[in-house]
Amino acid sequence: MSDEPLEDFLILRELGEPITEEELAAAGDASGDALEQLREEGVGIEWVDSEVMTNEDGEVTGTFCHYRAEDEAAVREHAERAGLPATRIDRRGEPLEGE
Repeated sequence: MSDEPLEDFLILRELGEPITEEELAAAGDASGDALEQLREEGVGIEWVDSEVMTNEDGEVTGTFCHYRAEDEAAVREHAERAGLPATRIDRRGEPLEGE
């Protein structure tokens, strides 16, 4: 893996049309394969977690993902290889305190 320190990134993946749970599972598999390929090539990137967004009918409309990566380019390359949208990529700020 790269010697670069990993930074936290948040990725919004908006889908043009809702997808099924099976399609979501397939996207997860593609993501895992792309992560493995990138790490084998020495790219510093890892998945932390994902939140699934749904509409009022319970259909999957997108995800909000947290990754740690050496840079934004690694996050974009992962999305491209996995065939996933990367509508917006931002560095993660300090979490808010709440109840």
